[in-house]
Amino acid sequence: MQDGTFTEVADRVWVARHAWYDVNVTLVAGTAGAVLVDTLASERAAAGLVERVRRVLAPGTPLLAVVATHEHHDHVLGNGTVLDAWPAAALVGHETAAARMAASVPAQLDAEALAAPDDPRLEEMRASRVVPPTTTFSGVHVVDLGDRHLELLHPGRGHTAGDLVVRVPDADVLVAGDLVEALPAYGPDSHPLEWPGSLELLLGLLSPASVVVPGHGAVTGRDTVAAQHDDVARVAATIAELAGRGVPASAALATGDWPYPREALEHAVRRGYAHLPPGAVRLPLL
Repeated sequence: MQDGTFTEVADRVWVARHAWYDVNVTLVAGTAGAVLVDTLASERAAAGLVERVRRVLAPGTPLLAVVATHEHHDHVLGNGTVLDAWPAAALVGHETAAARMAASVPAQLDAEALAAPDDPRLEEMRASRVVPPTTTFSGVHVVDLGDRHLELLHPGRGHTAGDLVVRVPDADVLVAGDLVEALPAYGPDSHPLEWPGSLELLLGLLSPASVVVPGHGAVTGRDTVAAQHDDVARVAATIAELAGRGVPASAALATGDWPYPREALEHAVRRGYAHLPPGAVRLPLL
């Protein structure tokens, strides 16, 4: 179901899957209040989200924090609307995402305009305020919800440099943001060589029964994360192997044996080659 309805996936943990970008929003409640993870791609969309959050929470429940899993527009452009509704809530994110958001979101929208110039919702996104997190951290941050706590972790770089995940330990839930997707999105700000290590850390946090909320798509579990880890590790290893054989970046997509469609890996190859250590790229084969 992608109509934005909140569904309880564990004790007082609700996920709403939205058709626009197929993006997930997560709500977690405790005795002291609640936390909302990600806020959709526009302030207009977030206005409906606010109403749905209020219908789920008990009357008078405060929203203690809004969490941005990373800096991309489809997850953060509703921040302003949500904070208008709950002005006392902290806006939490990784320090790198917070520092980059004001500049990167307009650039992302420019890229959207080039890719889909007739998108009727482009102006809706451009009209939304870019509100970066003001409560930031580098490694770990804890949010106290009274009878439970949330652990916010930066497992390393992957989809972006400022990815974070939200762990609900007592419910065995991990909100993974875009570090976990059915088809990993390697964008111009991704870190393909480091992504496998970030997922390896996540696997250490998961049990066979864990509920995993990806940034986009259906709620899943540990096996999906393990399979994605193997695939992104294969992407990283293929980049290193091709570069070591002297295959230039311009020929890598056509030469390599990839686990994902080649059209989804253009940025992965370009970024991967750029991030290889000095000496790892041999002179092109003659």
